[in-house]
Amino acid sequence: MTTRRPNDRLAALATRAGFEVEWQDAHHNTQHVPEKTLGTLLERMGLPCGNATEIRHSAAALEAELSGRRLPPLMTAVIGRGIALPAAAVKSGSHYRIELESGAIIDGRFTAPKGEEALLAPIDEAGYHTLVINDQRMTLAVAPPRCFTVADAWHTLHGGEGEAAPPMPPLWGIAAQLYGLRRVGDGGIGDYTALAQLARHGAQRGAHALAVSPTHAMFSAQPERFSPYAPSSRLWLNVTHIDPAAVFGADACASASAQAGNAASKYEELPLIDWPHATAVKLTVLRALYEQFNANERSQHSPRALEFHGFCERAGRALEDHARFEALQAAQLAQGGDGHWRNWPDALRDPRSPEVEAFAAAHRNEVDFHLFLQWLASRGLLHAQHTAREAGMAVGLIADLAVGCDSAGSHAWSYPDDMLQGVSVGAPPDLFNQAGQSWGLTTFSPRAMRTQGFAAFIDMLRAAFSHAGGIRIDHILGLRRLWLVPEGESARNGAYLRYPLEDLLRLIALESWRHRAIVIGEDLGTVPSGFRERLDEHGIEGIRVLWFEGAPDGHGFKAPADWDRYAVGTTTTHDLPTVAGWWRGSDIMWRNRIGQTMARADGRDPEEAALEERAQQRADLWRAFQRAGVAAPDVAPPDADNPPVDEALAFVAATPGPLVTFPLEDLLALAEQPNLPGSIDEHPNWRRRMTLPVDAMFDDPVFTDRLLAVDGARRAAAPSPNTSAEPDTP
Repeated sequence: MTTRRPNDRLAALATRAGFEVEWQDAHHNTQHVPEKTLGTLLERMGLPCGNATEIRHSAAALEAELSGRRLPPLMTAVIGRGIALPAAAVKSGSHYRIELESGAIIDGRFTAPKGEEALLAPIDEAGYHTLVINDQRMTLAVAPPRCFTVADAWHTLHGGEGEAAPPMPPLWGIAAQLYGLRRVGDGGIGDYTALAQLARHGAQRGAHALAVSPTHAMFSAQPERFSPYAPSSRLWLNVTHIDPAAVFGADACASASAQAGNAASKYEELPLIDWPHATAVKLTVLRALYEQFNANERSQHSPRALEFHGFCERAGRALEDHARFEALQAAQLAQGGDGHWRNWPDALRDPRSPEVEAFAAAHRNEVDFHLFLQWLASRGLLHAQHTAREAGMAVGLIADLAVGCDSAGSHAWSYPDDMLQGVSVGAPPDLFNQAGQSWGLTTFSPRAMRTQGFAAFIDMLRAAFSHAGGIRIDHILGLRRLWLVPEGESARNGAYLRYPLEDLLRLIALESWRHRAIVIGEDLGTVPSGFRERLDEHGIEGIRVLWFEGAPDGHGFKAPADWDRYAVGTTTTHDLPTVAGWWRGSDIMWRNRIGQTMARADGRDPEEAALEERAQQRADLWRAFQRAGVAAPDVAPPDADNPPVDEALAFVAATPGPLVTFPLEDLLALAEQPNLPGSIDEHPNWRRRMTLPVDAMFDDPVFTDRLLAVDGARRAAAPSPNTSAEPDTP
């Protein structure tokens, strides 16, 4: 693929806006982003560039934003370090005042600034402080130098501030697909009550963390859209995981279920989730409970009604917007309209329009129903986190923060000035996907981040941290740059857009400490030089996966001791084969079945060749197991139908990171993976359920013996360097 260099003025505007006008492909060749692509992307960032005049006006507008002649709404800084302000916005001799969050005041005067910056003295208190200079006010987000870590969580568990904690052993946790958990009475979809059960049982067996698939809000009116990584909103929760009996009791739930025809039970025994039908039945049950709640409790101001009212008050306008979107989308679909809000009548596309206000007033009961659902979901997820911590977990739940959200969802509708419109996040062509990838997701505009004071990003972080002891940031490389594709274009016709990495890392660290929650970054794939070191500096743990930890010489696998000591180890992820599936070659057979294998130049059958290569890889991995002492010496590797799951778990358990997570699929020795990237309906993505209910799982001696072995192997592992009993506290 070759592309023509864009014209100089357009390229200069794009570069100033943060786009990379050229990039290196998988073959290390330089590719130039087409003019048409740059023009479209700039237009969709609010920078018209159809002719020379538009380019000139857009360049002037952008320069005014970036020149520093006025202070931005928010600047980030680090505790104990000087704060550089743009000199153009500060007059020599100006007084300033810093109003700290604690209530303390710092007064001062600028001396003549030199060069392009004026310096404020370091601030030793983390928080969102207010800087006042004459008539200008701005927020100073002063962050700790690093995030809250696993060691900090251990220290907090064993006494907190001022207390000496015992040395931290290498910790481990379980990773679970929430929707796949099974519980008697769950209606065919895993729920927050089953999650709480898993947390309690796991903690009793020594687990200190429970990593969970994304719990972001989906589309109640379109339950066929169920990928947890393509949510409607990253601010709110998935209501299909509500346990209807958790708040109102079994009797009330039974009555509501009877009104729904007791239809839920037929979906509970299915091996795959029937999302459209199981969701419809659950929402029918929840609606009946809501009507009972309205009739019997809200008018009487019962304790539960007061709790619900307080929840809505605290959540504020953002929750009201989400509830209105849910009601609006259902109404549009019922009238034969489109599910995508950009295709609604003009007045309904603006969440602040009088028409949306009128709709909410006319459909107040329906809007309140969606507020009610979010209250129940929040209650359920918080209960799971409290259960985890009360059972002894140092971390508890680790929430998964998706890289973006569906452009048709409530997040994009509610935050139109903050989100990129008309583009999709994706990936450029590479050796494995020569067409590139366009995921149909949108995310924040870095230009809007600057002009809006990072408010939407901070809101998202707080939502992610609010129900958990940690977050996993999916595709954390996106904090540095994202591949954006204009909607309707081929994924190869995209461009990288840079993000303010240092600001984002500081805000993550600040919110991490405010919530006392760890941060893990999914840093798999092609990682820019120095990026992982930046994550280390900020206390963000990376992820290392067994299949990708090859030996430095390109032959075989790394020994456990050679794995990254500052990253979370795991056997696999939701997008990769399980241990049993990899050993058997299930992933290869699936890819061949759905047409993902490529023809070979030598004419050989691609599946047959890939399985032969896997046989060699099995031999290499078995040798690594033997060298690590987790497999018997002088024994041939097991055949393809007898995967060495226990050896793989013990191997990863021996790695030196502060935390290792074991997917539930591997702890149960399951062959099928949750998601096969690149497939839609060909593979049952995000539908597989566990074979046993959670409680029964922990009655299974094979499963519990495996947990006992994992716990023992983890305790015997070499401790990570960041296991100090008394970590520095900002």
